[in-house]
Amino acid sequence: MANKVTNKEPYQQAYYPPAPTGWTKYMRTSLIWQGIRFIVINLKMLKLMSKSHH
Repeated sequence: MANKVTNKEPYQQAYYPPAPTGWTKYMRTSLIWQGIRFIVINLKMLKLMSKSHH
């Protein structure tokens, strides 16, 4: 039987998810940025739909 290496020590860094930085939090909550991304994604969808409908 092969030896399995398991990490059983509690409270190590691997147990915690990475915390978002201040910039990441700002980008997730900024209404201006969300509006820009909404417009860009909609333009991409319109482009894709226009290609499929000849």
